[in-house]
Amino acid sequence: MRRQSQFRRVPPRSFPAISRDLVDLGRRFYARGWVQGTSGNFSAVVSRNPFRIAITASSVHKGRMRGTHILQMNESAKPIGGGTFAPSAEARLHLEIVRRRGAGAVLHTHSIWGTILSGSAPHRDVVTIDGFEMLKGLSGVRTHEHAEHIPIVDNDQDMSRLAGVVGDVLERNPDAHAFLLRRHGLYTWGDTLAEAERHVEILEFLFETIGRGATFRPPGGEGNGHGSLENS
Repeated sequence: MRRQSQFRRVPPRSFPAISRDLVDLGRRFYARGWVQGTSGNFSAVVSRNPFRIAITASSVHKGRMRGTHILQMNESAKPIGGGTFAPSAEARLHLEIVRRRGAGAVLHTHSIWGTILSGSAPHRDVVTIDGFEMLKGLSGVRTHEHAEHIPIVDNDQDMSRLAGVVGDVLERNPDAHAFLLRRHGLYTWGDTLAEAERHVEILEFLFETIGRGATFRPPGGEGNGHGSLENS
């Protein structure tokens, strides 16, 4: 079970260093098609006492970010210092994930495949992925026989209410490495920004594999059979 106490602590990094890393990550993710337009948001913990988190500003194109587009905020989602930008509208979701999972970084993408998968079955609330070697890229997973259960959470524009729902979902699914917002996108996290980025890469690969597999049926055969949508 991946509760907060089981996350290893990593040495703190400076806000300028984290800002540079988030800017660079935005360019990489935009190039992959995972954060088109102004979609997506990223954060990383700067310090835990006092609590400070670096987070992308609201409505910023992730492929064109500059250091000024990365803000610091406290545990109440209030920005620290001046500036003309506001934190991402989904800042409270990042804080909830950090609080519940003890994560060092949280990443949110809006890929085509993640969006399709999250909305393909309106009354289903879990995506289960098993049997893929790539699952071993998720923290703590040692075999392709692992079954990853990814909750689907209904989207909501009330971020305080949605954060509460996300918190409950994380408590009920302590082994989950991620969740999907329905017809919206992926949230995943890690001890470090590098680990969270790896989780995005693994999960987006798997989402695309499942999506393409659902549309490909070899002659006389069936699909890959290793991805499913179900009620929890």
